[in-house]
Amino acid sequence: MRVAIYLRVSTSEQTTENQRRELLAVAARHEWHVVEIFEDAGISGAKGRDQRPGLDAMSKAVARREFEMVAAWSVDRLGRSLIDLLKLLMDLHAKGVDLFLHQQGLDSSTPSGRAMFQMLGTFAEFERAMIRERVQAGLSRARAQGKRLGRRRLEDSDAKKVAAIRAARKGGKGVRRIASDLGVGVGTVLRVTAGVGL
Repeated sequence: MRVAIYLRVSTSEQTTENQRRELLAVAARHEWHVVEIFEDAGISGAKGRDQRPGLDAMSKAVARREFEMVAAWSVDRLGRSLIDLLKLLMDLHAKGVDLFLHQQGLDSSTPSGRAMFQMLGTFAEFERAMIRERVQAGLSRARAQGKRLGRRRLEDSDAKKVAAIRAARKGGKGVRRIASDLGVGVGTVLRVTAGVGL
């Protein structure tokens, strides 16, 4: 059987080497012929196909029927969104390409495997929603405690740049020119120079 391997890690500090080694060993045990390895290193599973070049190339190869199965480390390597995951499964199924997930030991060539893939996708979506809710709760708690969120304002972090902005504005320079010259936003220049006489 001709098989493609898909590897993905979310950050540049992580490596796909463990996934590669394990999936190549699985392929050898099953006597699969690995025709290509697609990789997205340092790319979140929440990103769509258009932002994951490895997944995009694999999907194009699926359309050309270059292999009969895609092997991946686990369901979360393919995607975190149930909708994206199901779309990928439908695309694979439409072209007669099966999916093998090593961690879950699932194979979409069986009816039970297809049912499990749908449930795993649901749980992956649920987990992502729970993470999002925890982050939002943490931000709300921080706001309630009076903590300031986001970047520090220029006025609080770089007195020299603030002075340069004000001096340039007093000298008659335009807001856009000041922003460009000093590498700040137009809104920052307007805020810093509010009340500065021309």
